[in-house]
Amino acid sequence: MSTTTSHTSEPDGPAEGPARSARLIQNESTTEIPVHLLFRDDSSPAPVPLKHAVVSRGRGTGEQPRLGHPAAVTPRPVPRVDPGLVERPARVLPGVVGVLAGACGAAGCAATSWWAGVLPPLVPAVLRLPEHAGAGLGPAQWAAYAGAGALGLFGFGGLARGRTGRAWVLGLFGRYRGTVRRSGLLWVNPLWLRRRVDVRLRHWRSEPMPAVDAGGVALRVVVLVVWRVRDTARATLGVEDHERYLRECVEAALARVPVEMPGGTKGATDATAEALTRLVASDAAPVGLEVFSVQPLRAEYAPEVAAVMHRRRIAALDAQHRASVLTSVVDSVEDTVTRLTTRGLVELDDYERKVLVKDLTVAFCAGRGETGP
Repeated sequence: MSTTTSHTSEPDGPAEGPARSARLIQNESTTEIPVHLLFRDDSSPAPVPLKHAVVSRGRGTGEQPRLGHPAAVTPRPVPRVDPGLVERPARVLPGVVGVLAGACGAAGCAATSWWAGVLPPLVPAVLRLPEHAGAGLGPAQWAAYAGAGALGLFGFGGLARGRTGRAWVLGLFGRYRGTVRRSGLLWVNPLWLRRRVDVRLRHWRSEPMPAVDAGGVALRVVVLVVWRVRDTARATLGVEDHERYLRECVEAALARVPVEMPGGTKGATDATAEALTRLVASDAAPVGLEVFSVQPLRAEYAPEVAAVMHRRRIAALDAQHRASVLTSVVDSVEDTVTRLTTRGLVELDDYERKVLVKDLTVAFCAGRGETGP
């Protein structure tokens, strides 16, 4: 049987038929979609999350929104201090220089008084000074008084005693002039402003501070911070109060690091202390503070959640006790039924076995309830 296939050639011109309807959207456009995007393997990268995607769309073109690359996460900014603000030793002189200058000023005032003839009569006799009628208090005498008095005040006014573990930060008209860490009697320019700073190793036990545990429950934590001032210039001039700044750094670290409640594992406690130390040390380093340890000492639930967490802990302990009692009862019933059947004391079918198990369970539970755990 032969089959004849006919091929119908299409006309060269446009086919006759109903006219094509006008476009409903005059500015519509079509976009080709690559075929490989329709059949992706499971190994393809995960889609970009919508909350990090940048959505763009051509207005008035009918184009679907496009997902762009997620924006890079900006790291937490680190506080910066003036790079030129670095501790350097100040120029001071031994205290003997100030004593000598003050003595010279006092001697100059006494000599001017003898020159002017205003000394009491007994003073020249005691000091065996030659008799002098005195020229009176004229301009020259007042100038000598001013010079000798200024020298005495400048010499005695600059005397200072340096102590071990203490330092002075010196400044003049708002500019940093250096730091004095020396001990003993020193002479410091009396025109410079002095700020005393404690540079010893210090321990700070905080008051109860807000924190959270791994589940986000509010806590109150007491921490012990071991620290010292490493750069006196930055600690004094870089922030208004470096002790308050350290306390704020500890509060910020406790808000970011979950704290374990008492009774947790030692490894978790050490990890929490290490994380707190690392965060506080990195935040306090730019202002010249060196932090060695941040150790949580006591943790307790916040007052607003303490009652709820206490009831939850009691419920958990009760559930744990009930589970242990039930496990013990089931083991006892199983052991009793097994012994009765293996020794041939009773022969039980399925129904009788279920009844015996039920009765034994009730009896054991009642006995445990009367005698306690």
